[in-house]
Amino acid sequence: MSFLFILAVGLIAGTISGIVGTGSSIMLMPVLIYEYGPKQAVPIMAIAAVMANLSRILAWYRDVDWRACAAYSVPAIPAAALGARTLLVLPSHIADISIGLFLIAMVPMRHWLASHQLKLSLWHLAIGGAAIGYLTGIVVSTGPLSVPLFLFYGLTKGAFLATEAASSLGMYVSKSVTFQRFGALTGEVALQGLIAGSSLMFGAFIAKRFVLHMKPDVFHHVMDGIMIASGLSMVWTGLS
Repeated sequence: MSFLFILAVGLIAGTISGIVGTGSSIMLMPVLIYEYGPKQAVPIMAIAAVMANLSRILAWYRDVDWRACAAYSVPAIPAAALGARTLLVLPSHIADISIGLFLIAMVPMRHWLASHQLKLSLWHLAIGGAAIGYLTGIVVSTGPLSVPLFLFYGLTKGAFLATEAASSLGMYVSKSVTFQRFGALTGEVALQGLIAGSSLMFGAFIAKRFVLHMKPDVFHHVMDGIMIASGLSMVWTGLS
């Protein structure tokens, strides 16, 4: 029954994150913590996140902006490994609160940048990738942080979903390898991650139909909502 419950929540989380590009970890992680405890839930979610991002790449592979992906991923991948190592010795509640407040502040900032027609460059993506990669290694989810970064670069809908997923894939692989190297990713944990990740993968393909019929303005409003909700969730996690 616990596996069925995880699969059900994972399918919902995968569908929603397949529409907005993030949120699967935030929705699925509380269930994993309840079932397996926090220490085991983090590497399980890392495996599931690899599968979730891979499914979004497969669903939108023709829309990936590989230049943006490379600019973000090259510094993000080693930074994620360093962050995962840091996770073993540092508490993460301060990072959760800081990221949450940052996400909430990004909503008015996105509208300000849009009104002034300002866009980020590949160099901005590289700098953001290094910072977000390191934070990804420490906290459960920084997916909402990469959302404004790629939106400010000018990506939307399928191009945004595919490029963000391709850029995040390397980070979560790096994080998983680091967990395995330091003994936190056992065969049992990997199997549990594959089970949780399979439902996230199905959700991404269900979501594609909704995204194709979504107008750009509606998409941006949905992104604003998910950033505020994610920010409040991370602040709450950090304070609790």
